[in-house]
Amino acid sequence: MKTRSRSWFFVHAACSLLVAFSLPGVAKETANDTWFEVEQLNAGLAEPPEDLARDTPREAVSEFLRLTEEKRFQAAAHLLDLSELENVEQADRGPELAHKLAEILDRTTVIDWRNLSNRPDALLESGTTDRPQAGQARRSLRLSALELDRRPIEIRLSRIKSADADPVWVFSAQTVRSIDALHERYGPRWLEQQLPQPLRDNSLLGTRLWEWLALPLIVAFLVLIGSLLRRLLGWLGHAVPVNWINRATDRTRMPLTIALTAIIGQIIMAWVISFSGPLYQIITPLLVGLTIIGLTFAALRAIDATLEIVTERFVHHIDDSHESDRRELYTSIYALRRFVLLAAVVISAALFIAQLGLFENVGMSLLASAGVVAVILGIAGQTVLGNILASLQIAIAKPIRIGDAIEYEGKWAYVESIFYTYLVLRVWDNRRLLVPVQYFISHPFENWSMVDASVTRSFSLKLDHCAEPGRLREVFDELVENEETAIRDEMTMTVVSDHTEKYQEVMFFATASNPTEAWLLQLKLREAVGDWVRQHHPEWWPIDRLDLHRGERAANTR
Repeated sequence: MKTRSRSWFFVHAACSLLVAFSLPGVAKETANDTWFEVEQLNAGLAEPPEDLARDTPREAVSEFLRLTEEKRFQAAAHLLDLSELENVEQADRGPELAHKLAEILDRTTVIDWRNLSNRPDALLESGTTDRPQAGQARRSLRLSALELDRRPIEIRLSRIKSADADPVWVFSAQTVRSIDALHERYGPRWLEQQLPQPLRDNSLLGTRLWEWLALPLIVAFLVLIGSLLRRLLGWLGHAVPVNWINRATDRTRMPLTIALTAIIGQIIMAWVISFSGPLYQIITPLLVGLTIIGLTFAALRAIDATLEIVTERFVHHIDDSHESDRRELYTSIYALRRFVLLAAVVISAALFIAQLGLFENVGMSLLASAGVVAVILGIAGQTVLGNILASLQIAIAKPIRIGDAIEYEGKWAYVESIFYTYLVLRVWDNRRLLVPVQYFISHPFENWSMVDASVTRSFSLKLDHCAEPGRLREVFDELVENEETAIRDEMTMTVVSDHTEKYQEVMFFATASNPTEAWLLQLKLREAVGDWVRQHHPEWWPIDRLDLHRGERAANTR
């Protein structure tokens, strides 16, 4: 009984499947997943050539380029979806639109044939399996994207099926709708139209002959324009009697010249000359990159000039005698410069990558190459990256500030500047010590100005045992009272620090408001105490004694 029920169940399921597949609505829904249905495709055109190949996306694009190169625009019009035009307009406008689209593609697009499917269903095959059915079927795909009025316009292929024909691949109706506007933006310019036809037709390495002749002339013209702009900017900067403008102009003249020259080059390509695809894909990103880099460096150098004007009044004299808030502000200004530089680099890179999106056919390969280069540079530039991160750590935590007095590796110095990869220490004799930031942070140092800038210095004299420490204390206190830079506090003292058979060591301590004055005070007091001993008690200097009775006393002790 159970076996019989199970058999009836399988028979019922099989019948249900047969009924489902026989329903026309289901079949139609499945077919619509792989093409767009229309009543008739390009009814206003004559019958397409019998050898017209447009079953796959690759065939459609290849056939379109072949027919337009042969100037068979009437046949090439069958590779456009002209459904938005009236039948009468299709016959008149079809060949013209095919011609314009061919010129647009020739000047803007490098076709990546490897990613252009050669299957009727445009199957996007998976790279992780060997089964050809794996992936996703498509009925529309993007060939490229161009910018028009600050918005991207896609050039797409669509799979169209009319009622009485097999599905074919053609350029979509949305693409056809934008051909006129795209041709006005990217089509041949006035200068090219004035050239003889042989120069416009002959091609060398995928570019026209006139382009190879025009390219060095344009480069020479841009170099000349750049030289004139540089002189003009210099003249304008010095004509204004403002110190900040003069300094900023000197700093920004070269990057501004590069940026303005690149902008002029873009204007020439947009309105005067329209290069073909290979040159367009190289020159346009190059000009955009030069514009972004030039403007970025100009902004950074203008900021540097501003910061120098703000701080140059005390940049060479700043030390810990200045109030802490002032040194904190100066350190924050240097930190601001580093953050501005980092932000400018990141924003510039983002803008350049966004611009590469306009040239997607080569943009992704450029980004892939940039990723590999970034990894290589990251490995090779670990020291530079470490210094940059250490510099940002100093900018945030501020273990040192501009003007702090420090003792670093046995050297007394002031922190004069803090840059991305190194800092500048001004040694007491005005020598500059350049230290990598990461190395500096990794080693201990003394910051004498972190809490209080005052410093206590000491010196010692080795005197005979007959010297009187009390008398020396009185003399030293009097000398300290007479010194304007000395601070009278509990650290002002005179003590005997050591005794030996030959001498006693007397140490003197005095305090000043900052390391520079403390060091000078130490020198003056050491000299003054020494002079007083020489003038009043020269016998206090250490002398060698010969004890003639030492042996006899030792014998009597036994």
